[in-house]
Amino acid sequence: MINLIAQLSRSIPLLIALVALAAIVYFVVSWRSSPTRAKEVLIRLFTVLCSVLAIFFTLASLYALADGNQPVLELAASFAAVGISGLVVTLICRWRFKKNHPHYRSPVNAKATPAGGAPVKRGDAFWWLYDVVGKFRPKK
Repeated sequence: MINLIAQLSRSIPLLIALVALAAIVYFVVSWRSSPTRAKEVLIRLFTVLCSVLAIFFTLASLYALADGNQPVLELAASFAAVGISGLVVTLICRWRFKKNHPHYRSPVNAKATPAGGAPVKRGDAFWWLYDVVGKFRPKK
């Protein structure tokens, strides 16, 4: 038991790095757009990040187990535990976020139309920018 706690204490720098990353991303995105958007970005970022950490360190644990390297197995397993627990916390946060913000439940459809009725085409953004610069597109 003491050995397990000692091995888990080696993953504290990883936890500190994840917390610092979350704080920086949250404050930057909430400053740039909104706190709701910052939460959405954090959920997406940490779903991917914790999944990658969990998969990588689980594979490293399996390799260390096959190789018979006990210290590496314990270290990789503690890092995999951090990744898996972070993924579980992120999935709980995503569930809670979608429960409190029902308009985020379904992603935007590629064929969605704006409230005006006409679908937005890729060329429209180009022509808008073209008009803003001061040149006017030829009218039909």
